[in-house]
Amino acid sequence: MNLFKLAPVAVLSATLLASPALAQDEYEEEADAIEISGNVSLVSDYRFRGVSFSDEDIAVQGGIDIAHESGFYVGTWASSLEEGAGPFGHTELDLYAGFGTDIAEGVSFDIGLLYYAYPNSTPGVDTEYFEPYASIGTTLGPVEAGVGVAYAWDQDSLGDDNVYFYGDLGTAIPDTPVSLSAHLGYSEGSLDYGSGGYLDWSLGATASYDILTFGVAYVDTDLPNVAGQDASVVFSIGASF
Repeated sequence: MNLFKLAPVAVLSATLLASPALAQDEYEEEADAIEISGNVSLVSDYRFRGVSFSDEDIAVQGGIDIAHESGFYVGTWASSLEEGAGPFGHTELDLYAGFGTDIAEGVSFDIGLLYYAYPNSTPGVDTEYFEPYASIGTTLGPVEAGVGVAYAWDQDSLGDDNVYFYGDLGTAIPDTPVSLSAHLGYSEGSLDYGSGGYLDWSLGATASYDILTFGVAYVDTDLPNVAGQDASVVFSIGASF
């Protein structure tokens, strides 16, 4: 018996036996590096930057996010709209991708690109557009604070560019399921409804129980006080999974 001829065969057999286990370990490690989450909600009024996109009516919303431990993520979010209130149809579908990371202790940074699509829009009317965004966030004692900017360049559906600046504050009330939030934004350009620039703001509270979240928010703008731009109290119920 030639042991030198059998040795490579034995090594090869051991390698073949070990390969499935190694491949399984690598697959599990890669799977652990990816997190998939989703959410669904029902809101009494879909307000986008202070303005109603559901004609002050109930909207159904939901989204799915896929995030990698490296910081890269992709996702989609959709909402029902009030059909007949404009050229957008009855559905908004947003797609986005970006990268978020900590740039210092307690300081996070996020950058990405968002695509607004309206699958049921009026034929022949351009409604879709892209909007890059960036934000930075930090923690100030019990308060989480963030500022950001979103910029939509001149596209067929817009006719001109638009910039949106915003700031957010949020805090949780200790030993309760309740969180409070505040928002202030400023939009100027093709999406400012001919105002030359307008402010929107909101104050809200949420309460969580298991996977459910109940919310209420006061939303307003400094646009003319007409339907869809006037002050509103928005109620919501959502679930995350």
